[in-house]
Amino acid sequence: MKIEEAQDMMRRIYLERDQARGVEGTLKRTFDELEELSEAIKNRDTAQAIADEVADVFAWLCSLANLLEIDVSDAFYKKYNNTCSKCKKSPCICPEPLDLM
Repeated sequence: MKIEEAQDMMRRIYLERDQARGVEGTLKRTFDELEELSEAIKNRDTAQAIADEVADVFAWLCSLANLLEIDVSDAFYKKYNNTCSKCKKSPCICPEPLDLM
């Protein structure tokens, strides 16, 4: 499945509910899903459980983009066009940040 197909699927299934919830509510749910992903990784859950959380985060991100009328595929490919968005190299040669967490 392509990014645009995934976003369209989320639009078909959830747009009406997402609109009722609004941008702020959908953003909160996206943060909640990121927290669930973080917990799954910290707890060393199964690969499938972590993959399920990644899927949830992506689905909520698509829902948020739908509400904001952002084409995820277009935005992604414009920012990451086969190179790092900062140094413009592939592979990236940016220095590692000192504070990772």
